[in-house]
Amino acid sequence: MNFLRGVMGGQSAGPQHTEAETIQKLCDRVASSTLLDDRRNAVRALKSLSKKYRLEVGIQAMDHLIRVLQTDRSDSEIIGYALDTLYNIISNDEEEEVEENSTRQSEDLGSQFTEIFIKQQENVTLLLSLLEEFDFHVRWPGVKLLTSLLKQLGPQVQQIILVSPMGVSRLMDLLADSREVIRNDGVLLLQALTRSNGAIQKIVAFENAFERLLDIITEEGNSDGGIVVEDCLLLLQNLLKNNNSNQNFFKEGSYIQRMKPWFEVGDENSGWSAQKVTNLHLMLQLVRVLVSPTNPPGATSSCQKAMFQCGLLQQLCTILMATGVPADILTEVKQMKSKATTECRVNQDYFASVNAPSNPPRPAIVVLLMSMVNERQPFVLRCAVLYCFQCFLYKNQKGQGEIVSTLLPSTIDATGNSVSAGQLLCGGLFSTDSLSNWCAAVALAHALQENATQKEQLLRVQLATSIGNPPVSLLQQCTNILSQGSKIQTRVGLLMLLCTWLSNCPIAVTHFLHNSANVPFLTGQIAENLGEEEQLVQGLCALLLGISIYFNDNSLESYMKEKLKQLIEKRIGKENFIEKLGFISKHELYSRASQKPQPNFPSPEYMIFDHEFTKLVKELEGVITKAIYKSSEEDKKEEEVKKTLEQHDNIVTHYKNMIREQDLQLEELRQQVSTLKCQNEQLQTAVTQQVSQIQQHKDQYNLLKIQLGKDNQHQGSYSEGAQMNGIQPEEISRLREEIEELKRNRELLQSQLTEKDSVIENLKSSQTSGTNEQSSAIASARDFEEVAELKQELATLKSQLNSQSVEITKLQTEKQELLQKTEAFAKSAEIQGESETVIATKTTDVEGRLSALLQETKELKNEIKALSEERTAIKEQLDSSNSTIAILQTEKDKLELEITDSKKEQDDLLVLLADQDQKILSLKNKLKDLGHPVEEEDELESGDQEDEDDESEDPGKDLDHI
Repeated sequence: MNFLRGVMGGQSAGPQHTEAETIQKLCDRVASSTLLDDRRNAVRALKSLSKKYRLEVGIQAMDHLIRVLQTDRSDSEIIGYALDTLYNIISNDEEEEVEENSTRQSEDLGSQFTEIFIKQQENVTLLLSLLEEFDFHVRWPGVKLLTSLLKQLGPQVQQIILVSPMGVSRLMDLLADSREVIRNDGVLLLQALTRSNGAIQKIVAFENAFERLLDIITEEGNSDGGIVVEDCLLLLQNLLKNNNSNQNFFKEGSYIQRMKPWFEVGDENSGWSAQKVTNLHLMLQLVRVLVSPTNPPGATSSCQKAMFQCGLLQQLCTILMATGVPADILTEVKQMKSKATTECRVNQDYFASVNAPSNPPRPAIVVLLMSMVNERQPFVLRCAVLYCFQCFLYKNQKGQGEIVSTLLPSTIDATGNSVSAGQLLCGGLFSTDSLSNWCAAVALAHALQENATQKEQLLRVQLATSIGNPPVSLLQQCTNILSQGSKIQTRVGLLMLLCTWLSNCPIAVTHFLHNSANVPFLTGQIAENLGEEEQLVQGLCALLLGISIYFNDNSLESYMKEKLKQLIEKRIGKENFIEKLGFISKHELYSRASQKPQPNFPSPEYMIFDHEFTKLVKELEGVITKAIYKSSEEDKKEEEVKKTLEQHDNIVTHYKNMIREQDLQLEELRQQVSTLKCQNEQLQTAVTQQVSQIQQHKDQYNLLKIQLGKDNQHQGSYSEGAQMNGIQPEEISRLREEIEELKRNRELLQSQLTEKDSVIENLKSSQTSGTNEQSSAIASARDFEEVAELKQELATLKSQLNSQSVEITKLQTEKQELLQKTEAFAKSAEIQGESETVIATKTTDVEGRLSALLQETKELKNEIKALSEERTAIKEQLDSSNSTIAILQTEKDKLELEITDSKKEQDDLLVLLADQDQKILSLKNKLKDLGHPVEEEDELESGDQEDEDDESEDPGKDLDHI
């Protein structure tokens, strides 16, 4: 500090100490001093001199200041002084008023110092690393310095930050700083960083910028907030405008729903501060960015649907109908709502149902049209209403029909208590205000755009001109006003309406030509030599007359195409007519209107052309020119070619319908084949399961039979043992009785075994039936093969139909070639003759191919009939298979019942055999007790077979012998 005082004192002591010398001494002190305090004081002194002596400090001290940033990072105070000094050198912000030349020199100086600073990319990287410091004296001046660098040389600094590791992420941390001044300056820094750089915009968006910015806007009070809300909205615009990726991320992140509270404004006349109006402007512009026509169609429509689903569109309509809203806000809301409803049927239908909070309630469309035709409303507001109405009707045939229906006699309110949209449009169309005439005519033209039905319906509209006079049609009234010589703006509006009305509508052309005064008026207007102001009206009259020729169906004999062209040639001249027609596209306001669909005019006198009408002029100018130069013979030939092409179109359409029906039939057949295939697989599975169950039952029965055979053998051995032992006569008689009883039981068992044998035979027969089931399965397999063959034939039929579609496509291509050849008639007679030959050849070729297609179609029908018969046969076979399976299922149930009964009987037999074993055992014991020898079981087994034969003859023989 003493050093600074000495330097400054020495500076004032004599003229030899200049400011440059002082700065040089301070720089030397910064570079050579070993004490941190000395360096800090020197940097502080440079900071104090940097604003006044910006050039000198920048030239001499910049390198030393950068070195301080690199070496003295441990001391936040000196780092803060160095950053402030660099900011003063680079920044162009000057507190004192200076002259323009001085300001320009200052800006050049800032750019030069910025270029010097960023020449070494490490300096920017060093600055980004310093922003990680939490100390206020380091972070805040670092944010300001980086912001100034971006303002001076934005693209270069952006590129350095983009390649710096975690560069953008470090800057995003500024939005989370608890100190508002750093957070707010961080928003300004990100504004400069994201300007015109899509890559950085994407990185910032994916660093959760949307969430943080919306939180800040909410904390600051939404639209009632201050300048911070404005800065956040500007940053959001940078991130979303012309960035489809960020727009999709914004929509997918459900951030559109968080925009709804922004537009919750009161219905009072107070509270609309200048900052609130600015904030709402930016909020509405942000919504317009999301639904801009320049966005991809899918992205725009999804944002429109999201706005409707979250209630944002409803909120905007509430603002639109509220009282006390400033006019510029209303204008912006209408323009934004227009974009939100364009080509979105849901939003268009909702807007049609909105009612204004009036008594009685009126539709919002009616209220808007009232302001559009009211000449006391601001011009910008009326333009916004017109654009809103145009967007509501754009590709909305339902809305167009509702508007036109309000003009029809059957829908007009007889009581007169309410005003309809059609009445307002008619009132504006025939009012004394030329701007209202133009707006109403353009609005009504949009209700007819690309809608032939409404063009015909509008012909029914009748107007009461005065009391006692018959009503006249709306078409006639428009031509009457046109002939009265009103203002140019009014006449241009009416001519645009008439041209839109008559184009692509031969019935309207007939009604227009039915009035004998219309054609003389148009020819008189075109033939006159008027000033430059009237040339535009002459061009529009020529366009209207050309439309009356081109779309003329020759239903009026006095105004057929050829007669109208002869009239033009006699009274105007073809060349003069085409020249007048070209006045439209050469007009300066025509080119301006053709650029953007939104009407954006600086003043009412520039409101001449409508954007959609410029498209119509561009479409019709060429075809009308060709129609004027064509001769009657060419017209006849063209009509013949058109009729031929129409016939071909009808034939092609007929075959398309046939192919469509065949495709449906093929699809049904495919479904039936897949169903039959599934049923066949299920039946095969069921048959396999049944066969396995029957085999299991057979195995179980064989086991039972074997067990019964062993039991009978044991019984014979016991009887033989009893015959070979001697007993007392009393015992013998009793034993004989018991043996007789056992014999009867055995005979009973044998009879039961016989029954079981019959059951076994039945099982064998069921096995045979199982074989039949297998044969049915084989038949099913054969059916499946037939189904596969049917599927293959269907695929072949499909390929034939595809080839037929290719032939039809070729026919359509040849049709286009015929049209092109027809248009080339006017070039030369030689080309004409060649075209006729080509057309005749092509027509013959087309007819031959069509006859071939007819023959192929007949063959396809026969094949389809045969396939249907085969499908019926397969279905019958499957039905028989189903009946066979049902019979097998019934037999299977019977066999299961019989097997269950046999198991029960076997159990009973086993019990009886066990009782017999017990009795025989007791008899053997008694014989042993009586002293008679009894043979063992193993000795008796060898003679079982012989004993069984002896027993059949005389089972009591041995006992008698004993």
